[in-house]
Amino acid sequence: MTNPRTPHRRAVIDVGTNSVKLLVADVSFDSVEPVCEFASQTRLGSQLYSGMTLSKAAITRTAKAAAAFASKARELDAGEVRIIATSAAREASNADALAAAIRNSTGLELTILEGHTEAALAFYGVATDPRSQGKPLMVIDVGGGSTQVTAGYATTVLFTKSLQLGAVRLLETLNPTDPPAQADLERCRSMIHSVLSTGCKEELSKALAGLPANPESFASGGTASVLAAMHLRLTSFDRHQIESVEFSPTDLTQWVERLWKLPIKDRRLIPGLPPERADVIITGVAILAGAADVFGINKLRVSTRGLRFGALVR
Repeated sequence: MTNPRTPHRRAVIDVGTNSVKLLVADVSFDSVEPVCEFASQTRLGSQLYSGMTLSKAAITRTAKAAAAFASKARELDAGEVRIIATSAAREASNADALAAAIRNSTGLELTILEGHTEAALAFYGVATDPRSQGKPLMVIDVGGGSTQVTAGYATTVLFTKSLQLGAVRLLETLNPTDPPAQADLERCRSMIHSVLSTGCKEELSKALAGLPANPESFASGGTASVLAAMHLRLTSFDRHQIESVEFSPTDLTQWVERLWKLPIKDRRLIPGLPPERADVIITGVAILAGAADVFGINKLRVSTRGLRFGALVR
């Protein structure tokens, strides 16, 4: 009989609205020890929201990145390689074309996650951190096309919600000037507050009341990790340092105000911010700030774990 605590090397390729990401890790029970992590920005969701169709160019870029990551996972002797897709694939009318392209390039079958599953996996991923295990948690996972909100404790998820509110989606909807005007920011904040308030605030409050103690609040996803790297002025990825960051509502508001005043050429020069994310960072951080405000979060910790970590243990 296989011992569940014996490490097994697994890999997951995450096809998101903004980026394709690879995680190869040694997994035992609910422990995930990363071996390697890579990301490639393919903007699968670019121009999706005008007609809900993935462009051929975006599909080609994404399938090519997935093929490279599948090869890397096999090179690292991953015994199991899983490929999942989220918001853009979930909503696109031609998701079958994406699945076919990925099947042809990788030999793998694409699993398109439902919103509630994506939210739950983000929670389980954050919970793999030994500092979080067994504790009541609330997780805000901001992606390119959607934002997932989850609450629970230990291995029990009490609340999940996937909202059509993401950094790429919001940026393309707003189409702000460069630098953004104050009116663009006000419109952004209004849209965020509307979605969060009507989409899940009341339900979330009821779920939080059912937790055995006040939850620790975490932000996961690319926006959160990048913002922490910017906060620390990091020039390379450092999980320990990034996960030491805690944002207050004031911290988040200050970052929003700073970023929305800068033209994209100046945002590209900010230490810790990958230049290719200089456009979507303004809407991603605004979503985090809006969540802290609407949900009354006083301290938002950053987790580099999330969907991919959860996909390896579930």
